Amino acid sequence: MNPPLISILTPVHNPPEYALIAMLASVSAQTLPSWQHCIVDDGSSKPYVRRILDAAAARDPRVIVSYHDTAAGIAAASNTAFAQADGEFVALLDHDDALHPEALRRVADALAADEAIDYLYTDEDKIDEYGQHFDLFLKPDWSPERFQVQMYTCHLSVLRRSLVDEVGRFRKDFDGSQDWDLVLRVTEAARRVHHVREVCYHWRAVENSAAADINAKPYAADAARRAINEHFERTSFQGRITNNASGGVHTIVPALTTDPLISIVIPTAGGAKRLSGAITTLVTNAVQSIVERSSYENYELVVVADASVTPDVLSDLLSIAGNRLHVVPYDSAFNFSDKVNLGVGASNGEMILLLNDDVEVLPDTWRDTYPSLAGSSLWLERLVMHATAPGVGIVGAKLFFNDLRLQHVGVIAHGGLPSHQYRGFRGDFNGYFSNANAVCNYSAVTAACAMVPRVVFEEVGGFDIDLPVNYNDVDFCFKVRNAGYRCVYNPDVQLLHYESASRESRVHPHEIEMIQNRWRTVLNDDPYFHPYFFQKNPDFQPPPMLSDGRLVVPMSYKA
Repeated sequence: MNPPLISILTPVHNPPEYALIAMLASVSAQTLPSWQHCIVDDGSSKPYVRRILDAAAARDPRVIVSYHDTAAGIAAASNTAFAQADGEFVALLDHDDALHPEALRRVADALAADEAIDYLYTDEDKIDEYGQHFDLFLKPDWSPERFQVQMYTCHLSVLRRSLVDEVGRFRKDFDGSQDWDLVLRVTEAARRVHHVREVCYHWRAVENSAAADINAKPYAADAARRAINEHFERTSFQGRITNNASGGVHTIVPALTTDPLISIVIPTAGGAKRLSGAITTLVTNAVQSIVERSSYENYELVVVADASVTPDVLSDLLSIAGNRLHVVPYDSAFNFSDKVNLGVGASNGEMILLLNDDVEVLPDTWRDTYPSLAGSSLWLERLVMHATAPGVGIVGAKLFFNDLRLQHVGVIAHGGLPSHQYRGFRGDFNGYFSNANAVCNYSAVTAACAMVPRVVFEEVGGFDIDLPVNYNDVDFCFKVRNAGYRCVYNPDVQLLHYESASRESRVHPHEIEMIQNRWRTVLNDDPYFHPYFFQKNPDFQPPPMLSDGRLVVPMSYKA
């Protein structure tokens, strides 16, 4: 089968001379010959621009150049380039960036392997004016929830030309974020989105570029906010972006049009721990924080209580929660999975919130001392916002140890087992390309705080009672994903987690054997955890790169 023709679209406006030459050379150096380069100069005032572009077109008939007499903007120039394109796919290349020589061949190989791909993106890095490579970005596979808050796919983006035409091409009102706006519309209709797990694009950090300064184009942030909000309206998502991004990541504010009953299911043995200098019953502390720090009204509390829970504790719970409280007795040997299933069975809610008894909702006042903490009374609204979105099966939270170190920011597969990334890191740690502070998709989240639509819980059969202590929540999340649903981590839902306060956390060999035998494929190839990191370390530490650009390490790590 012949590879598809790929039309590269490049709007040009007064780039540095050396960068323009390097961009053109990177296209000419492609090992895949079936490309077309559609270039539109958007009213450049630098005399060298026309000279260089005309020479490129004269050297190679695959280079097509046209000119705008005056600057019309990047979306308009991109549309002019698009109108010249003959390829089945279009690839977006900025006027001062560069492609890896193997970029289009890797793209063509992926497209040939799956004819349903409508949008494809690759890994990327940055290069400075001296040709030094830095900021290696090894991306997760398609993460639609992350894409709503961060334009993480950006370079290299390849789109099916007919679909771009169908959704209306580039829109001038979104200049600066015209590519994000376009990809949002394309992926809403795309049959398949594919990630090439190799560095195919070098984003040049020149003066006044977003690569050098993320705040270099404030108009782009405003355009992104408007593009995302229009996407939310088109998809009936119950959230809105009200402020521009912080560090390239937007925060979604709930805009609920529904208020489904939430059943908060809390298994407990009635254990206690010293908190703030006083011995405190954990479940009463958890329930009190829910009642006092939640603005959402439509919820019930289902406490699955072991025989060890004393009458005094039950009385305290009733005084705190009132008629919201339903107590479900449990008198069997400890089995977390069984307790969860029993609690869900006794509940009434459309949404199930699984909650450990050793968590505490952060108060709003904590933000005065710790600005990086959300501490928002909207925590339940944020969970509902995502749990009601089509295709979402489970939503988790950001959890902190009581000393405000990170405890949970999503579960990854590493070394053939589930692993908590950044466990024990500083609470204000941003993560790799802000993945600790961005809404993201993961293969699993902890059930210490996780919301599940009841229909999904019942569809996958609840928790497996053969995993009574460990990995039951990971197994559940894998079942949810295996049923075709997405697992979402929302960093703006924040709670303290006094982990393992009531029981030993040691993992037993039979639990390891069971989870590995059942889920070997995802444990050996987590779609949200790049294979390079899988082989090297669990904390997203990027590899060293050679300064001359001849070696881009992840090129050797094929998916």
